[in-house]
Amino acid sequence: MTDDPDDEHVPSPAAGLPIVTADDGQPYLPAAAVIAYLRAVADSCRNLADDPECGPETAAEAFEATAGAIGQEADALECAAIARTRPG
Repeated sequence: MTDDPDDEHVPSPAAGLPIVTADDGQPYLPAAAVIAYLRAVADSCRNLADDPECGPETAAEAFEATAGAIGQEADALECAAIARTRPG
């Protein structure tokens, strides 16, 4: 760990999504939460595309990093869903 603030751990946005457990025991997300989450992902991609310092050489690297971050968010959301539906 360095003193660089960009190196600090940032909690996963997926951790704040409201998961509810239905009568069938399955975890669900309210549509409004999913829409807001997807809009945030889209905004992030637009910001990356509009970055004047993100040229063709760095674009592939940036998109790979974005894909990795989205995968991590999916993992965090899956873990939260499992924790929400686990008995006890």
